[in-house]
Amino acid sequence: MKAKKSYAVFGLGRYGIAVARELVENGMEVIAVDNEERIVNDAAAYLPVCKCADVTDAEVISRLGIGNIDTVIICMASKLEASVMAVTLCKEAGTKTVIAKCGNEMQQKILLRVGADQVVFPENESGIRLAKNLLSSGFIDMISLSKDVSMVEIDVKDEWCGKNLIELNLRKKYGFNIVAIKKGETVSVNINPEQALDAESSLIVIANTTKLGKLK
Repeated sequence: MKAKKSYAVFGLGRYGIAVARELVENGMEVIAVDNEERIVNDAAAYLPVCKCADVTDAEVISRLGIGNIDTVIICMASKLEASVMAVTLCKEAGTKTVIAKCGNEMQQKILLRVGADQVVFPENESGIRLAKNLLSSGFIDMISLSKDVSMVEIDVKDEWCGKNLIELNLRKKYGFNIVAIKKGETVSVNINPEQALDAESSLIVIANTTKLGKLK
């Protein structure tokens, strides 16, 4: 059985808390970190692992074992220098994926330049949506249409390549409805079920959120 991924969330403001809680509620291993003791104490009521620490300190990053964490989400957009340091230290420690929250396009460029793998704008993407995308391994994007239904863009899996939708019968296997096929910037809603899928395409589907776990 594949081991579940581990996450660290730096900065426990509203956005960071939303990300951390969503991940924890879905059974993920999460280390939540903030440098204000009061915030950490409050968050400890619903986050199992909370640390009060300065994530701009290399020794702290080492002590927390951040190099062994799969994904670090840095939610300190109001503190650009701290965000830059945290991104740099995480990448130097060997963290595979570092996602940073930013406040504007200039911050985005800076954070990407110093090594962030992804930068998100809080006004465009909620913390809960980011967490859902992280949880949905193999999904390009995920948008909740309701509490139980989501629209998801999914990469074409290797084992699907060369087969058509009739052969794959994805609706029966995974319980979702394919609404479009995307290739590059072209989105086609007039789907030919006999056309073979390829690795350069992705599927846009609507599905019951609880059933999406079958794709992980």
